[in-house]
Amino acid sequence: MDSELIKVSPDSSATPGQDRVAGAKPRRIGVLTAGGDAPGMNAAIRAVVRTAGAYGIEAIGIQRGFDGLIYGYLEPLPSRAVANIIQRGGTILETSRSQEFMSPAGRARAAANARHRGVEAFVVIGGDGTLAGAVAFAEESKLSVMFIPASIDNDVPGSDYSIGFDTAVNTGLEAIDRIRDTAFAGERLFFIEVMGRDSGFIAVAVALGGGAEAVIVPEIKCDLDELCSRIKESQLRGKRSSLIVVSEGPRTGGAIAIAESVKSRVGMPARVVVLGHIQRGGAPTSRDRIAASRLGTAAVRAIVDGREPSVVGEDRGAVAYVPLSKALERRPALDPSLIELVSLLSV
Repeated sequence: MDSELIKVSPDSSATPGQDRVAGAKPRRIGVLTAGGDAPGMNAAIRAVVRTAGAYGIEAIGIQRGFDGLIYGYLEPLPSRAVANIIQRGGTILETSRSQEFMSPAGRARAAANARHRGVEAFVVIGGDGTLAGAVAFAEESKLSVMFIPASIDNDVPGSDYSIGFDTAVNTGLEAIDRIRDTAFAGERLFFIEVMGRDSGFIAVAVALGGGAEAVIVPEIKCDLDELCSRIKESQLRGKRSSLIVVSEGPRTGGAIAIAESVKSRVGMPARVVVLGHIQRGGAPTSRDRIAASRLGTAAVRAIVDGREPSVVGEDRGAVAYVPLSKALERRPALDPSLIELVSLLSV
């Protein structure tokens, strides 16, 4: 894709400021990514562009998220522009966290710019913060907006699954498998901090898949006394090392603070590994590529079919649509039984 930003003019048949007639197929669909990037976003962009093309609709890429819509960073995306991106991490459209879009005035400017450029509908790809912006934009502009959940945290309302989660978990598992080797060799405690902010989905999946001794998540308060007792019991059973997975952020206190508190109580050397942003990058897994392809195609079809603005996500493995007006009420909940399973299987 050419890096030069192209100013898109509306079709001669389109009147600036005129919304499409109800039931009519849109001439142009805009696609953008906003907030934190997630592996699989490019696969979703590809699906949107090529499905739009199959319906005879021009796809318009908005660069740099909602800021790009406010300031006119739009470019046509023909089918060849999305060749060889399905395997790439990040997002070819780039992203941002737009402060201006958080205001009604900023959203009004974005809507006016969209209408002037002949963009009649949008596919927005991002996490929970981006969803909140998409909800406000759809309500105020009355434009058709379909939202695809893409967040490594897997915490986007309205969907059981968010694009990027599987890749982030597998990146964490690859790291924890390597750490286990050196933990065993040196008879040490290792505290592995994973991303997730206010969500423990990554931590639980990495802990369970990696055979960790324990997992500490923001949703459930950690009892350090109990954790220390379990580590000591493991030592008495002859366990040479222990791995504890910790979600980042102030609600858990972070791996560094927890490691300092625990190591003096159990009498073992402790090391901390913060995985950080390596979980955001890299080639998406097959799970994320397939999910992105399904949801990207479903979002365009939803626009063509005239569905109301919705989250286009997954419900028990199937593509599902949740109206944007109700989506924020349906936040994914962490299953506490998985935390119990981590403890049970670590004996």
